[in-house]
Amino acid sequence: MKSKRIAVLVGSLRKESFNRKMAKTLSALAPEPLMLEILEIGGLQMYNQDLEEAPPAAWMEFRDRLKGFDGVLFVTPEYNRSVPAVLKNAIDIGSRPSGKNCWEGKPGAVVSVSTGALGGFGANHHLRQSLVFLNVPAMPQPEVYIGGAAKLFDDSGNLANESTRALLQRFMGAFAEWVARHTAETEHSRRSGTRT
Repeated sequence: MKSKRIAVLVGSLRKESFNRKMAKTLSALAPEPLMLEILEIGGLQMYNQDLEEAPPAAWMEFRDRLKGFDGVLFVTPEYNRSVPAVLKNAIDIGSRPSGKNCWEGKPGAVVSVSTGALGGFGANHHLRQSLVFLNVPAMPQPEVYIGGAAKLFDDSGNLANESTRALLQRFMGAFAEWVARHTAETEHSRRSGTRT
């Protein structure tokens, strides 16, 4: 079975971010044929349409790399009931210029991680609104909102909660099926000259 490359975008830049720890956990739990790779977004200059005449090199590299992935996985905290600015900036850069949306048709999923009890529910659903416009088919189920993140990892950054591990294994299994279904549909559309 052909490998499917999945870009993982982490919405927190903090060195000891629980979201980065979660992204690494998801990478370790990913079943074949998924191959997860964190696509760094912290060095992207804030989006400004005036710069499109001569886009920053970091924008061009990000767009080029994003095009090479078969799917996307977002791992994000919640800031003020929404996603962090760094993640929204990456979304905007990847969607521009008009007519050159690098997110187009890539199957995706969202995991929100928070120290609070709601598990980043607001960020999770706010992000899904953007994915609809980007034509990223976001996996609807199972939903994953990880609360109480400060108690889930050991001193080495490894997930220490077995019930959370079981949930994430089910999630990654479902995501593998989601990616397989949508990449097959995309490939069929390309061969037949139609769009899904």
